[in-house]
Amino acid sequence: MSELLSRQILAKYRGRPREFQLDEVLDRAMLVFREKGFHATSMGDLSEAMQLTTGSIYKAFSDKRQLFAQVFARYLSLRNGELRTRLESGKTGFARLEALLHFYVDSVRDLEGKRGCLVAGSAVELQTLEQDLAEAVSEAMTRNLQTLTLLIQQGQQDGSINAELNADATASLMLCIVLGMRVAGKIAPTRPDETIVPLALKILS
Repeated sequence: MSELLSRQILAKYRGRPREFQLDEVLDRAMLVFREKGFHATSMGDLSEAMQLTTGSIYKAFSDKRQLFAQVFARYLSLRNGELRTRLESGKTGFARLEALLHFYVDSVRDLEGKRGCLVAGSAVELQTLEQDLAEAVSEAMTRNLQTLTLLIQQGQQDGSINAELNADATASLMLCIVLGMRVAGKIAPTRPDETIVPLALKILS
């Protein structure tokens, strides 16, 4: 749903002259949505961050909902690309899961990570989002769970992860750990570091 919505929006405005670089203004808006969430973000906040007038934002994106849809699609594309690069270095399912956990630890410990995860933050608002946005968030969460399940199954097949573990339940627990890391990472006293990774991996033995 998120990819389809993004394509429809891009098609609607393709060919229309712009006085800005699309990716650049989406990245600026992304920072605001990550820090404040969808509902708490005002058009004034977006205007200031994107360095565009409110009228220009409405002209280019129609409304805040469609702007958020494009921002969300770009966020997923960037994050998933970075994660795929990390996972490629792993030779086993266990090693790829280890790389995934390190990826999220690194994410919460740099400046951008402290701004918050757009997926995790949007999931908190899920019940109050419009249907198409809520579906996009739900699908992103589902894909995250499917990725974890696949990595666990790969590890069970190559012998690096306990074959007796329930892959679905283990993936669900891993997802809770990852999401918790993203939320706890926003606050300095609870921000996780690398020491959490070997502890989390113990559940795979």
